[in-house]
Amino acid sequence: MSVQLRGALEYGIATGDIAANTRLPSVRRLAAALKLSPVTVSNVYAGLQENGYVEGRIGSGTFVADRAPPSASRVQRLSNFERQIAELIQTGRELGFSRKDIAFRVSMATPAPMVSMNILMLGTFRDATTAYADDLRPYLCATDSLSVASIADITSGDAPSVDIVVCPHTLTAEAQRLFPELPVFGLTLIPNEQTRIALAGIPPEARVALVSYFDDFLPTLKGGVDRFAPHLGRVTAMPRGFDGLEKILNDVDVLIFSTGAEYLRDTLRPDQIAIEYRHTPDSHAVRSTLLPAIETARTDISRKDTQDENQ
Repeated sequence: MSVQLRGALEYGIATGDIAANTRLPSVRRLAAALKLSPVTVSNVYAGLQENGYVEGRIGSGTFVADRAPPSASRVQRLSNFERQIAELIQTGRELGFSRKDIAFRVSMATPAPMVSMNILMLGTFRDATTAYADDLRPYLCATDSLSVASIADITSGDAPSVDIVVCPHTLTAEAQRLFPELPVFGLTLIPNEQTRIALAGIPPEARVALVSYFDDFLPTLKGGVDRFAPHLGRVTAMPRGFDGLEKILNDVDVLIFSTGAEYLRDTLRPDQIAIEYRHTPDSHAVRSTLLPAIETARTDISRKDTQDENQ
């Protein structure tokens, strides 16, 4: 079990899902929550500290080390910035300006105001979509706004005025149909920290049932469990409408269900465990693809506004 726990924590720290300076649970509290030996948890923390992931602070506890994961979006933006500088110098030379002339003009230029983006987080269930939005907000510019809507909200006519739509990959086609004139970005989702820790705490010998609320979400659910709980060997995956669902649930030790199938918890015995599979935006995908997409949309809007003013 130490391998699964360490893997879950390392992944969360490396991707930024567990932010720098976050205080981790005490050894005893985490051991009790996962039903592990305190020695096991202590060894995991020691290994993470040895590799620089966490640090112990005397009298305070164990904290994630203060080092930010590399930001692919920042690297891309710096690359674009360098390219734009090169293009500016070339244009200036073609106009007969010296480097000093170009530098003076740049120093005297008035910065263009930042275009604020209105972003919509679109999902199936409003509470889950709100959680995605809450996890996404720290990555966005302070001037940008992020609203939340479900597919049902939009189809009922309650469509907000936005510049870009963000949704889970599985909803991309539906989002494009609902917002044909707007850029739509399909976001990669992964199990959130609480789900990953819960998956890591399932005993390898446990009999596990995976139940998806929507049939087409079942491969995603199964893929996520396979990725973050590879130690499980007795897993049965099925949609909630499966004819033999009741019998299978009666025979398993652990039920992992997607949002929307919460009612299944009421059918379990006290000795069975229920885990809700909750998602969060993949921080790597956010930095490497979503943020550049937002900046591209911001540039397009700024360029269009400038053209409209000059007409």
